[in-house]
Parts: sequence; C-alpha cells; structure tokens
Amino acid sequence: MRIELKKKETGLVQIILALFFLVSFVSCTKDMVYNQYVPIENGAWHKDSIINFKVSPSDTISKNNLYVTLRNNKDYEFSNLFLIVGIKFPNNYQIVDTLEYEMTTPDGRFLGNGMTDIKENKLEYKTNVTFSMSGDYNVTVQQAMRRTRDIDGLIHLNGITDVGLQIEKLN
Repeated sequence: MRIELKKKETGLVQIILALFFLVSFVSCTKDMVYNQYVPIENGAWHKDSIINFKVSPSDTISKNNLYVTLRNNKDYEFSNLFLIVGIKFPNNYQIVDTLEYEMTTPDGRFLGNGMTDIKENKLEYKTNVTFSMSGDYNVTVQQAMRRTRDIDGLIHLNGITDVGLQIEKLN
C-alpha cells in the first residue's frame, strides 16, 4: 500500500518539521551562557601555556554549571588528566583547584563524544555557581600532567587539540 500526500499536506508536513527542529535547537541553546574553545598549537599543550577565558555574565542571580571542555586525539597517551583551574573574580578574589578527570575506560578506549579520531569531553568543574558580582571573571586552565614516579611535569602534553570553557544556566 502506497501513501501519497497531496501538495498541500506535504507543505504542512515540511512546516511542522521545520518548527520542530527550530524549537529543538532553541531549547538546546537557550541555557548556554558561554561556550568558547582555544586551539592548542600542534596538539602539544606546553606546561606553561595557561588558557584564559574572560567571562562577563550579565545575570547576577541565576545558578550555573561550569565545564572544562576539551578535544583530544589518538596521540593522548594517558588514562587520566590533571588540570589546574582557577577563577579570578571581579574583586580580585581567586579560587584555584587541582582536578583529575578520567579520559579512558578501564580497557583503554577514549571517553567522550565523536565518531572520528577526535573525542570531545565535557568535564564538570563547578556546579550551582552564581556570578553575584558584575564585571569580568577570568577562568584559567593549565595542564598538570606528569609521568608516574617523575617529579617534574610534562613539558608538552600531546594529543590535546582544543581546550574550552562552557557555562550553562540551570533551570
């Protein structure tokens, strides 16, 4: 049995589909406060390279979640990742955290999204944050990786292609 739509019905179906995709897109992005990536030159993140994000939120009431986002390729050779992440508030108060994230499953497969050689990871940093002061907030991200039993950190961390910051407003 073959179903044929009249020209008028086909147009209506197309309009309904277009509205569905528009609503889906808007609902997925309306809570995004900030989303920025910085590429890592040659996929080798230098230990002294501090990635800086300047955020000037206009909403001083809503709660937000902050995520460090990054992309890695097959050259990343570790199962975890250590980062030093800091926030400098408009009044010059600072918070600095040393964070560890899992990058692979126990059998060595990379975590994250992506069907290609690049995996994208969304790593939770802070939850329920209110930017209560007006002004600029500076968020910094630095790699802090070292090999087991080594005192000195890695000079170059291979396999990280981009580092980002994402801020989402909570409903």
